[in-house]
Amino acid sequence: MSRNPERNDRKSGKKPAFGDKSTARPGGRAGSKGPSQDGPDRGGWNPNPKAKAFSDSAPRPSRAKADADNFVWGRHPVLAALANPARKGMGRLLATADRAAELERDKLAHGHRIEIIEVQALDRMLPPGAVHQGLAFKVQPLEGVALEDIADAASGVIVMLDQLTDPQNVGAIFRSALAFGARGIVVQDRHSPALAGALAKASAGATERLPCARVTNLSRALETLADLGWRAVGLDGAAELTLDQALDGRPTVLVMGSEGDGVRRLVAEHCDVMARIPMPGGFESLNVSNAAAVALYEASRKQG
Repeated sequence: MSRNPERNDRKSGKKPAFGDKSTARPGGRAGSKGPSQDGPDRGGWNPNPKAKAFSDSAPRPSRAKADADNFVWGRHPVLAALANPARKGMGRLLATADRAAELERDKLAHGHRIEIIEVQALDRMLPPGAVHQGLAFKVQPLEGVALEDIADAASGVIVMLDQLTDPQNVGAIFRSALAFGARGIVVQDRHSPALAGALAKASAGATERLPCARVTNLSRALETLADLGWRAVGLDGAAELTLDQALDGRPTVLVMGSEGDGVRRLVAEHCDVMARIPMPGGFESLNVSNAAAVALYEASRKQG
């Protein structure tokens, strides 16, 4: 395992561009026969738009949704976060009365102060449908580890995710990677979800225990890994070699692509070999998290 097994990620996201010209422009001159009825024509911008009627049915922004990346919920994810030394002294621990009693009895809070909260209040703080089991932990995201912290010295298996964005799939892959002894996960910083919320729940706490490196460019990361002695095996359903034929005992990077596009061309070109999972049952494909579990099993078996 990595010398730094404790981790979390930093929050990232795109900000809306200022002055986006793709939005509608009431009173614009293009195709217009005269001033807009909603106000004077002033070069395509209407400073006095007609007021919109308020509707109770109109969607309203959800504060819980906006804050979801700063929450970990559910018994296993929260207990793993509390046990992570990197989170010592951080966060706001929320628990129902019975869960608070459990934390105190079994000394699971690890020095964090417990705030007792009603179930209904906790429901309102979290995204709709969040299965919190009476526990939530609001924390600031931590920085990920450096790629070299996972990869040096070369041995075992690393998983690289190429533009996987579904929190359930990514969380399940973290869980499988930890179960099969992977060294860590590598993701592209701009195209990966925060390791919190629904993703942390799906991982059952694995995001707190398995190192994750967020890199700018996956192709360059594969070049770095190759220099450190790693061999990259990409998963592709149309590949000629089977996974069993492609894998050996050398340090291996398993490269998984999204279900829609697969491994991108440039990333695939930096792989040493592409391989497929043979499916004699004739079904077209596996869910990416299931495919990752199969690939991790095969890779761990080859590692001996």
